Amino acid sequence: MLAVQVVTPTGPTDVQVREVDPPVPGPHDVLVEVHSVGVAFPDLLLSRGEYQFKPEPPFTLGVDFAGVVLDPGSPESSGFTVGQRVAGVNLNGGAAEQVANPAIFTFALPDSLSYDEGAALPMNYLTALFALEERGGLREGETVLVHGAAGGVGTATLQVAKGLGARTIAVVSTDEKAAFARAAGADEVVVGPDFKDAVKELTGGKGVDVVLDVVGGDAFTDSLRCLAEQGRVLVVGFAAGQGIPEVKVNRLLLGNTDVRGVGWGAYAMTRPGYMQQQWHRLAPMIESGVVKPPIGATYDLADFGRALVDMDERRTLGKSVVRVR
Repeated sequence: MLAVQVVTPTGPTDVQVREVDPPVPGPHDVLVEVHSVGVAFPDLLLSRGEYQFKPEPPFTLGVDFAGVVLDPGSPESSGFTVGQRVAGVNLNGGAAEQVANPAIFTFALPDSLSYDEGAALPMNYLTALFALEERGGLREGETVLVHGAAGGVGTATLQVAKGLGARTIAVVSTDEKAAFARAAGADEVVVGPDFKDAVKELTGGKGVDVVLDVVGGDAFTDSLRCLAEQGRVLVVGFAAGQGIPEVKVNRLLLGNTDVRGVGWGAYAMTRPGYMQQQWHRLAPMIESGVVKPPIGATYDLADFGRALVDMDERRTLGKSVVRVR
């Protein structure tokens, strides 16, 4: 079968589509015929050998995927059946014609979603749910400010926040991204790096209850300044590439505010059953239509490396997807 592999960890332009042996499922795995693969930031880091998880090359990329069950293993334990549509997530291995994935990291894909949408769901939407609910303690009626709101995690956060009953303010860098964030469900959109004053105006001077920050850099300090009393900044990533921002903790004391880290993967993968609980939490949001992943660019399997370069150079909107078949 064909798989997208890192042979040498020298970056996305060097990933290769290679012929490899089909996977052999373990006793707790589901064998899936892959139709679509999400393009994820960990794939980019893995291609460079910069991710905290460092498999020995050659290895197959692909964090999240969607397809059809070929072998459910034990139906009694996995709950899946042959031919069932599923989505799944793991540290790697999904960017191939077949993947053997743990049943606990594999989810029933509703018929209302395409394979592309299924491949866009697991990592971004489960991260957003973990950030807002588990780490952010988001309550109905609160206001969430989302940085990088036209990206994959950003659009997921807009939709999950809406599903949890919150008001959303999207921060983006261009008018094109503003239109994309609005289409994804943002209540308000602010364009440009000088978002602080606009946010104060939109909240009547109160500030926001939660900030989800995938950008870091110069925006971080202004995010703290945007918080309402008892507000929370959720640190998800540092896409700005400007280094790791620092917190003057006296600001937290004076405003009764928090800065909280969000590391969904390390948390969820060490708690069997947690991802399934999260998926069930998302199910009514999918059914209502509030969660429907916006797909940006789509690519052929041979262009997986180009998809990673486009993401790295911030040319993509929403979630990019590679079509395997």
